[in-house]
Amino acid sequence: MKPLKLSGYLGDTLALIAGLSLPLAFAPYALFPIAVLSPALLFWLWQNISPRRAFSRGLLYGIGLFGAGVSWVHISFHQFGGLPLIGTIALTAAFVLFMALYPAFLGQLLTRFFLKNTPIKLLLILPAAWTLMEWLRGWFLTGFPWLSLGYSQIDSPLNGFAPLLGVYGISWLTVFTAALLVYAINIKHIKHLAWRILPLLLLVWGSGWLLSGLSWTQPVGKAKQVALIQGNIPQEFKWLSGFQLPSMQRYLELSKTHRDADIIIWPETAIAMFYNDVPIHFPGFLEEIATEHTQYHTDFLIGLPVMQPDGHYFNSVASIGSQPGFYYKSHLVPFGEYIPFQSTFGELLKFLNVPLSAFSAGEAIQPNLTSANEKIGVSICYEAAYGELIRNSLPSATLLVNVSNDAWFGDSIAPHQHLEIARMRALETGRYLLRTTNTGISAIINTTGKIVTQAPQFKITTLRGKAQPYQGSTPYIRFGNSLIITLLLIIFLIGALCPTLCDTLCPSVISVLKNKLK
Repeated sequence: MKPLKLSGYLGDTLALIAGLSLPLAFAPYALFPIAVLSPALLFWLWQNISPRRAFSRGLLYGIGLFGAGVSWVHISFHQFGGLPLIGTIALTAAFVLFMALYPAFLGQLLTRFFLKNTPIKLLLILPAAWTLMEWLRGWFLTGFPWLSLGYSQIDSPLNGFAPLLGVYGISWLTVFTAALLVYAINIKHIKHLAWRILPLLLLVWGSGWLLSGLSWTQPVGKAKQVALIQGNIPQEFKWLSGFQLPSMQRYLELSKTHRDADIIIWPETAIAMFYNDVPIHFPGFLEEIATEHTQYHTDFLIGLPVMQPDGHYFNSVASIGSQPGFYYKSHLVPFGEYIPFQSTFGELLKFLNVPLSAFSAGEAIQPNLTSANEKIGVSICYEAAYGELIRNSLPSATLLVNVSNDAWFGDSIAPHQHLEIARMRALETGRYLLRTTNTGISAIINTTGKIVTQAPQFKITTLRGKAQPYQGSTPYIRFGNSLIITLLLIIFLIGALCPTLCDTLCPSVISVLKNKLK
């Protein structure tokens, strides 16, 4: 069947619709087959068109994807940052347009340098290039790995590849499946479908299902009783001086009703003032927490900022217990916790009402905190989106903890997406992950990425449960993203060189065969 050439506005409109549909594959909708169908439609629309048209369709696809999938950033700009509506719209639009450039340039490059719609282009080059684009998007200019296709497959058979290849490996297999669909459409003889397409589909998805039954890590010791405190402090009041003590008292009183827990965890910046200033403004408060530990043998992990003597301050988690210590957030949120390219964007601080927006970054590799005699791999908010950062605490960490304050994004899809990302980190590493947030969604996630229990959003509550410590290493812990990225580069090079080698070698081989036959 010859690929249909859709020129003009019809193809462009379909590209936009395809992008708009893709967020439905992610939480809270979790319609994971759309992560195959949506890019398949885009790949089909990229056939038999000019590089310029491929760029525009990729751009429209990206506008649909990021416009529908991450436009919740406007909530923090407008509702909590105090930016006028027109400024919020402009900033959000600029962000969406920038992110849309990734699929736009990908379409242009693939169309310019790989003209023919061969099986090699569809099945080797395109899936590898797409996944490398996602990887680039995950670190370039501090990175924004949100909506990588692999996250959408957390509940599909492909999730079995997570401990082996990580989220980007699952993205690659998802895109490969999409490319297979386009290849199937392009096959001239329908009888070839059965032996060309179905075996590959069964191999990929069946292997994922079989891998999901493997246990890469092993339980160690007894399960810990944990209490995750969700204070539901309104973001607009959180940093007001008159609201700080009532907030802190809420967390402490909720904690006192769970003194039988081994670990009590408070969310990001649960104490909305510097650690050093708490004894000055509220004498005895930290001592009361220490007394809770001494009398009831409960350890605390508490989110709060910490000021150093040199004036630098950090978004931190403090361990209050038998082995006190601090974790300092190392991957900061641009325009939220710091302003990149200060000389250019520094004036933005005058318009955004973001408290403590000049954080310093902690070291990428820090000693794990110890709580209830367990090594804890801590991450704060946005850091959960970076698998390489999480594995810095492994394999020594037996539990993972992520504290966050998703109140910045209101009642949007962002907290659901964030929870989905945290689930992938648990699955990649074979560790329980305890996610504690201010307004939700707090959750206990097991080693297979499944939610054991979760708290309702926007409720003052304490999530109780057990968390089993684990030891050992998954392949992802050992190799991180380097394994899949190396594999993708090899596949891309093979795909790129194959046509050239064939054009060069085939005539020579044919000539030799003819001479021998003579």
